[in-house]
Amino acid sequence: MMKKRLVVSMLAVVMVFAGCNKANDDTSSPAADEKGEVTIYLTRHGETMFNVLGKVQGWSDTPLTEEGEQIAVDLGKGLEGEITFAAAYSSDLKRAYDTGVSVLKGIGQEDIEVQQLAGLRESCCGQFEGESLETVGDSQVAQTEYKDYEAYEKAVRKDDEDTWSWFANAHYHADQSGYAEKPETVKKRMTEAIMEIAEEQSENGGGNVLVVSHGMSINIMLSGMTDKYTGESLKNASVTKIHYKDGELDVESIGDMSYLEKVEKE
Repeated sequence: MMKKRLVVSMLAVVMVFAGCNKANDDTSSPAADEKGEVTIYLTRHGETMFNVLGKVQGWSDTPLTEEGEQIAVDLGKGLEGEITFAAAYSSDLKRAYDTGVSVLKGIGQEDIEVQQLAGLRESCCGQFEGESLETVGDSQVAQTEYKDYEAYEKAVRKDDEDTWSWFANAHYHADQSGYAEKPETVKKRMTEAIMEIAEEQSENGGGNVLVVSHGMSINIMLSGMTDKYTGESLKNASVTKIHYKDGELDVESIGDMSYLEKVEKE
């Protein structure tokens, strides 16, 4: 009789452990698969020295001007009370990082670390970085066999190419240094960086994320992401809002200046 009771007891223990393991391994429940929705507030950095001087910037990293720092703080003030950021990212160029820090200062979330991603960098313009915007076209042509910029553009530009992708291509085809980037390269790394940020934050429960990048890179990415894209130049500290849900990115708005305008009216 004792032997029979021992067998029954051991069987009960085995069944209890099996039940626990089944419960722990059960990933079919909605809670186990649930991921949060993410809203990315993608902004161009504040005004820099090269912006003021009218020079090609790219990977060259000139500092924010006093006005550039202030407009970033003001963007944060304009966002304050409307949203709270769960995370913040910038490119690894200092002008973008400093903009992120200033936005967080303005919104009162200075405790958040601005994480840097190289994928969010501006498009590299190779040997033309630091060139005056007024003369860069002539400098490009001087490296080619074409007689003027119009002939260069007619020969090289694709029929359906947007303005900002063409600017990147104009640098790339004339560049002799080997550093200038194709627009396809910029679009790929930017999109991958935004997806990486969105997926990670979704895994962490979702929420709002500040992302600071650069005018040309943002434009090039958007040109292949949404039919809302018109190719207009993005102002410093303008906001492009992108939603992420179920592995998909959806652009809500582009180049929004209302957050800054709200502060200016106060």
